[in-house]
Amino acid sequence: MIGIIDYGMGNLFSVSCALDRLGVEWFISDDPEKLQNAKGLILPGVGSFKDAMALLDRQELTRFIQDYAKSGKPLLGICLGMQLLFEESEENGPSKGLALLPGRVVRFSGTDRNGESYKVPHMGWNRLKFTNRSELQNGLEQDYVYFVHSFYVETDDKTVITASAEYGVEVPAVVGRGSVYGMQFHPEKSGGMGMALLENYLELVEGKV
Repeated sequence: MIGIIDYGMGNLFSVSCALDRLGVEWFISDDPEKLQNAKGLILPGVGSFKDAMALLDRQELTRFIQDYAKSGKPLLGICLGMQLLFEESEENGPSKGLALLPGRVVRFSGTDRNGESYKVPHMGWNRLKFTNRSELQNGLEQDYVYFVHSFYVETDDKTVITASAEYGVEVPAVVGRGSVYGMQFHPEKSGGMGMALLENYLELVEGKV
């Protein structure tokens, strides 16, 4: 059973519909006692990092998520949910994250390495480039996924980045360490590639990977 964490800022409908298409049992909850019983969790998110962390703190989910991840049970962050896995963000002023992965969240500058301008937010399809091994990428070939975001992760520890995409800078697209995983894009809106990545996460939860 997959638990979807409801803290008031998640794209719960699209994620739950994707799980339905994959034939997986799931539930949505903001109750740590119920979420604790899930074999794996999904942390979705749309909106501001600072607001999201304030809601997680208020609902006493911050420490729960940290402890859940440390227990070795799989946790997947999607879009803003992925960014929350990192140490801090500059969005709407400095704020601390869940600190499950090393790095900080920064805004796209709108100017690339060659001084050329690009649009912010980053909206559209970009091709993944696999950079490190990940169970999420087992059996898959590099393909396109759908992004919608104005902020991205910067990290000095490139081992946590398992796939990236190019958009003015190298954007960490799939990340992970231990039982903690994240996808910057929306897998539930990314066609066959997105669904295959989600299916690999579900197989990981079931211990099939």
